Amino acid sequence: MKTLFWISAGFVVYVYFGYPILLWVLRLFARHPSIKEQAEPSVALLVAAHNEADVIASKLRNALALDYPAEKLQIVVASDGSQDNTAEIVRSIAQGEGVGRIQLLEFMENRGKVITLNDAVGKLTSEIVAFSDASSMLAPDSVRRLTEHFADTRVGAVSGVYRLLKQDQAKLGGQEDFYWKYETFLKIQEARLGAFTGAHGSLYAIRRELYPFPRANTINDDFVIPMRIRQRGYRIDYEPAAVAYEEAQEMEGFSRRVRITAGNIDQLREIPGMLWPPQLMSLFCLLSHKAARLLVPVSMLLVLVLNCLLWKDWLYRWLLAGQVIFYGFAALGALVALRPRSLRLPYYFCMINFAFFAWIYFALRLRRLVPSRIALDRIGKTPTAS
Repeated sequence: MKTLFWISAGFVVYVYFGYPILLWVLRLFARHPSIKEQAEPSVALLVAAHNEADVIASKLRNALALDYPAEKLQIVVASDGSQDNTAEIVRSIAQGEGVGRIQLLEFMENRGKVITLNDAVGKLTSEIVAFSDASSMLAPDSVRRLTEHFADTRVGAVSGVYRLLKQDQAKLGGQEDFYWKYETFLKIQEARLGAFTGAHGSLYAIRRELYPFPRANTINDDFVIPMRIRQRGYRIDYEPAAVAYEEAQEMEGFSRRVRITAGNIDQLREIPGMLWPPQLMSLFCLLSHKAARLLVPVSMLLVLVLNCLLWKDWLYRWLLAGQVIFYGFAALGALVALRPRSLRLPYYFCMINFAFFAWIYFALRLRRLVPSRIALDRIGKTPTAS
């Protein structure tokens, strides 16, 4: 029991602390810098939208104001069966201030984001396709910062970064911001090793001819699309200066964490493609960053149970007391807004990890309701997990 306890505890420590330190050390010895030069290839900024009437006008005006030659930047909105007036708003702006620059692709049936992207990309002719969410507002130079990377012919995709706005108006805004700063650090180190394997859906760009047309039930398209490009031998770069802004309240919520967990599990399908041709560093980063986190909730549960069984030993008694305090703050954080905000971190940490067990519940429930081999794929498509 003691051996299993320390293995489980050590695993949690490695995933959240040891792996970042290891990345930082590795990048001191193995750097893979990309060539960045000012370039202005033709770009299509593609926004897949479903019932985005509340934000689409702001998104279009934000896109029209980007610091990029107007004749080389096409703004495309693919309306995925929107039932509100999303299409009408796009059409109105396209005929007014955005004349000649905005294109509406209106699909009458709601078929899902990936199918919409597949159909939309097939209609584009630009050299570069930049993907962005309707709710993400872009920094003026964001697209220009992305395109600089494509001067390097080895680069097939580039991810921007997003930052949170209005943190004070969201219950866990500060904790979400801290988490994504931590994530950004990891992604920067992975990119410097040439092993970055994903992108931020808020803003990323690819060479159009490399678009992989992923399967319709793909959950995390912003991972799978760059990953398929990576499997073809191209690099995925990360550009922290290409900023997309999201309101903090858009980024929180337990159901969103369940969907992220479902997406991370779905991403494991990409592992075989990394074995040949071998991409060992990328595989190591994927396993340590994404796959290992799926096992952290199980390890945390093992640590707690084993600690209770070993409580008679004085060392484990103190460790158990520490766990009781930690989970006590987590429980309080779920009920009240603790001050200072750092006291809410235990609740946030437990919430994002508990999503794994919620995913298991929903997956088993879908298995009973939809007894087919694609039932688990649907976990990311249901209202409960979206």
